[in-house]
Amino acid sequence: MHAFDVLGDPVRRRILELLAEGETTAGAVGAVIQSEFGISQPAVSQHLKVLRDSGFATVRPEGTRRLYAVDPRPLRDVDQWLDHFRRFWTPPLHALATELARGKRERRLREGSGTSDDVSDDTSDNRRER
Repeated sequence: MHAFDVLGDPVRRRILELLAEGETTAGAVGAVIQSEFGISQPAVSQHLKVLRDSGFATVRPEGTRRLYAVDPRPLRDVDQWLDHFRRFWTPPLHALATELARGKRERRLREGSGTSDDVSDDTSDNRRER
């Protein structure tokens, strides 16, 4: 199964989010997924199996429990593939960061010179005019 087929399912994406927080029992994953998605425990087990078989999750037995964790290797492959497309969103984000920095600098300059475009100043001026 291709990585995007695995990640295309919202249940599996949510399971990976849970596993990203740390190693988790199958029962704990099942409880969250069942409450959020309203699916059965066997359905949750099937999603865990897909994640395990596709390499996105690891499992280790601990007594009667099964502990699941994220395996980052397939995610690195996805990130590497996405790298071809990063140029579509990285420049706009850099431009946004530049504009935010410019706005902060202008605000510091205004505050430093004693002028302020603060709404409270406008309100007090309006009261004096009445």
